[in-house]
Amino acid sequence: MNINLVNPELVPFLESFPPLDIWSDLPGFRNKYAKHIEDLSAESPVIEGVDSADYEVDVDLLTRVNVRVYRPVDREGHLPAMLWLHGGGYCLGSIQIDDEFVRKMVKIIGCVVVSVNYRLAPENRFPGALDDAYAVLRWIFREANGLSIDADRLAVGGISAGAGLAAGVALAARDRGEVKLIFQSLWCPMLDDRNNYVSSYAINDPRVWSRDDNLRAWQAYLGKDFNGNDTSPYAAPCRAKELAGLPPVYMRVGSLDLFLDENTAYAQRLVSAGVQTDFAVVDGAFHAFEMLPDAELSRQVRAGHFAAITDALF
Repeated sequence: MNINLVNPELVPFLESFPPLDIWSDLPGFRNKYAKHIEDLSAESPVIEGVDSADYEVDVDLLTRVNVRVYRPVDREGHLPAMLWLHGGGYCLGSIQIDDEFVRKMVKIIGCVVVSVNYRLAPENRFPGALDDAYAVLRWIFREANGLSIDADRLAVGGISAGAGLAAGVALAARDRGEVKLIFQSLWCPMLDDRNNYVSSYAINDPRVWSRDDNLRAWQAYLGKDFNGNDTSPYAAPCRAKELAGLPPVYMRVGSLDLFLDENTAYAQRLVSAGVQTDFAVVDGAFHAFEMLPDAELSRQVRAGHFAAITDALF
């Protein structure tokens, strides 16, 4: 990555990142990543004013998925809710790793957030993650009264692979007609398994999510269907032939993110299909910079997402 193109504020963060080295020992990397987040959380102040409870949701007769439901303690009555899906290229991540971030989101927005511990690849290929996420969406709708959730104000959101999964859930919800969503919050979404845009080739820095990481992740998630002709649009939403009828979208991506071009193309198609879309490129930002806790640019972009979610749900 050309360091001269990186926003100056983000340069020290990039220079502090070690190479990701995910694939030589995926289980080991998962454990190391989880331990790193655990250590960081132990050093952070407790986020007051947010309660959480864990549940198990039936996906099918043999499968259950863990979810964590977060709620602001100072809000009464039936609140709007967002289904949140963590990132990690479909191969990494968990509700625990996103726990602090989601608590902050709930405190700022004041809605309920339901975070999903969806099954990971390659142990569980598509449609495992999609089935988990969609089953939880149906559960939220079905159990809304008991959860003190307003079933008419439901949104879906996520970051990276989680945002791609969120877009897939929105497509499935539109097509199946069982649950109506009113908003999508897509943070640098992973949308296209074909990896054939200019930006798909541009990012090869091992310190951030690179082309090699993306190819390996899609292959882990899709297996033999990776980059084929029959990839489901619920797995790779850029494959969807028709985007009309989807809920409004708020989407941001960095100019140095390998997802730049696929996000731009998806946003342009959403607009052409008549879907209300707020899309912008953040100059000088790399993949998932939004999660840097101490960068002002990251705080600004997070605040934009949170404001858009608030406007949509309240």
